[in-house]
Amino acid sequence: MDSYSTYDSSLYSTDSMGADAGITAAAIIGALVIYLVVFAVAYVITAIFLGKIFKKAGTPSWIAWVPIYNSWKMLELGGQHGWWVLLSFVPFVNLASLVFMIIAMYHIGKKLGKEDWFVLLAIFLGPVWLIW
Repeated sequence: MDSYSTYDSSLYSTDSMGADAGITAAAIIGALVIYLVVFAVAYVITAIFLGKIFKKAGTPSWIAWVPIYNSWKMLELGGQHGWWVLLSFVPFVNLASLVFMIIAMYHIGKKLGKEDWFVLLAIFLGPVWLIW
């Protein structure tokens, strides 16, 4: 008799597959919770420092807490059209929105008396630019 012809049902136990699925689901939920916490902390820190920039510019600092409106105001403070932020929702065209945001950051830095190299912080190290 051939050894391959015997069927061992213990190899395909549904109990072990159910446990693996539970562990996988728990890992996915845990990763999602960690992602949401990191996102929330980053959002709060960004809003706090963006609020300070708005305050220096004479704009109400509460605007920093409103997700799309804060980018709109940031563009306007930098001498750009605020509606450029709407391009960030269009795939492939959203790079234009990023370019206009970087230009706005450069102009805001100049208005606050920063050097030309300061725009490099806005491009490569956005959080450092906000803090500085």
